[in-house]
Amino acid sequence: MAAPSEEEGAVGRRYHQRSTAMLDVPFLPFCAFLGTLGLLCVAMVGSWCQHWRGGFSLDGSSRTFNWHPVLMVTGLVVLYGAAALVYRIPYTWSGPKLPWKVLHGSLALGAFILTVLGLSAVFYFHNSQGTPNMYSLHSWIGLGTVLLFSCQWAAGFGAFLLPWAPTWLRVLYKPIHVFFGSTILLLSVASCVSGINEKLFFSLKNGTMQYKLLPAEAVFANTLGLLILIFGVLVVAALARPSWKRPDSDSPDSRQLPPALGAGRHRDCAGNAEPARLQTANPAAKNRN
Repeated sequence: MAAPSEEEGAVGRRYHQRSTAMLDVPFLPFCAFLGTLGLLCVAMVGSWCQHWRGGFSLDGSSRTFNWHPVLMVTGLVVLYGAAALVYRIPYTWSGPKLPWKVLHGSLALGAFILTVLGLSAVFYFHNSQGTPNMYSLHSWIGLGTVLLFSCQWAAGFGAFLLPWAPTWLRVLYKPIHVFFGSTILLLSVASCVSGINEKLFFSLKNGTMQYKLLPAEAVFANTLGLLILIFGVLVVAALARPSWKRPDSDSPDSRQLPPALGAGRHRDCAGNAEPARLQTANPAAKNRN
């Protein structure tokens, strides 16, 4: 097979650059859309449990169970997704990393606390009703996700927040941390979607309109599941986008300015955006000028 000519290669590069430019969505509007979508997911799961499932209580009844989907969607999906996107905010590209590490870790810790409370609610409900625990695929995926999340947070705290962690350990662990961050989010989405489906199968029977007849509750909850799925996919897509990643620096404190703060960007031959480096002024050169 003949190799493409130089002219064909130039056309291909121009097409790639044009396609990349068309998909070059600004991060901050994208982030605002994601935030709105996440809040919509939280509002919908709360409305579902309040309007169709009887509301909330702590008495061990089915209303105690209703805390479970609300806390899991809020913590394990929405707040976790927000924590994952902290380093994609352009303002984090300049100055010390420590404040952003603390914010990232705090949001993740808040997500973990809400997740543990959500697990406590469902275990309390099951034990109060004499229902077995951990028998469904949904429960296996969910508990596995939470255990993986706890390991991820502990390892990240030890590697990136403790001052005595060696540099070689941080360099070695960083790609692992990034990989499992996206993996945990996708598992969280799978757990929430399967849990919504399971709850509908259990609830829409015996005296209510069956799930297969698609009553209003089923339409509402199915829509919630789709929005959770879209939220998770968009967060993972944002994490994978090269032009939205914080530039690496040889020092612990990155001194590169993001485009939102005024630094220029250029594109390489493949059309990928690269942050412009700050030029350190030479005092002697200034004096000569």
